[in-house]
Amino acid sequence: MLSLCASLKRSLSQIIPAQFLLPSSFTAKSSFTNPLLKSTFLSPCIKYPLSSSPLIVNNFKFANYATLNQVIRKCRKTKRKPARSPAMEGNCQKKGVCNKVYTTKPKKPNSAVRKVARVKLSTGKVIIAYIPGEGHNLSEHSVVLVRGGRVKDLPGVRYHLVRGSMDFQGVPNRMTSRSKYGTKKPKSSSK
Repeated sequence: MLSLCASLKRSLSQIIPAQFLLPSSFTAKSSFTNPLLKSTFLSPCIKYPLSSSPLIVNNFKFANYATLNQVIRKCRKTKRKPARSPAMEGNCQKKGVCNKVYTTKPKKPNSAVRKVARVKLSTGKVIIAYIPGEGHNLSEHSVVLVRGGRVKDLPGVRYHLVRGSMDFQGVPNRMTSRSKYGTKKPKSSSK
């Protein structure tokens, strides 16, 4: 038995890392005192049983790996991440019509009055979009351009309206970040 154990240990040391194999002083007699190791054929030589149940040895958990049947049934599929702005359907922008323009409060710890609009997209989906910038000219039935992008402190608001396009005017008298707010470049005063 011990010679079989030694030969198996030599052959398994090429497959299984050395830290999982027991020292050579480990005998067959002492192995069967552990009830976890009784069920396996290679119990005198290997530190963990070759079963599907997880085992913790020296604070190291052996994971349940996929069985051959599970692999044949295509178990290893990569999980697809859910879309951050699903109503856009892969497009970068969509046209929509405002159903309602209103204000809402952000979640804790922030406190403000945020302007949002309920918009019906050209696909028929109804979404809630944020109105960026100071002041706006939107009302019911205004035609707007919608892009993706959530607002951190407004739950359920996953879209932004694009300023300076369609019925939505840009922010007047804006000097910095004008491209984000649809503001034309001011005419320089000639001296």
